[in-house]
Amino acid sequence: MEEKTANKKTHKLLINSRKTGSFSGVLDVLSFDVAEILLETEEGMLLIKGNDLHVNRLSLEKGEVDIEGKIDSLAYSEVKDYGKQAESFFGRLFK
Repeated sequence: MEEKTANKKTHKLLINSRKTGSFSGVLDVLSFDVAEILLETEEGMLLIKGNDLHVNRLSLEKGEVDIEGKIDSLAYSEVKDYGKQAESFFGRLFK
């Protein structure tokens, strides 16, 4: 258990005027479009909702992501809840 904690990257958010965001401690970008970005972070799943969202910089080796657009909301969920969230996302996508 100590090894896992030692390898864990610090998860940080920096939102600037709801127009840009910088995130660290990102493990993976699971999906993104102009309305939603779904990130797997060290602290769980992070769903970012907004308008005209774009991923400007992605470095999974460093665990960093920069986004821009109008950020309306940020919501965390546990990784175990991801299946329900993904099902609803894909359900909406293929309607």
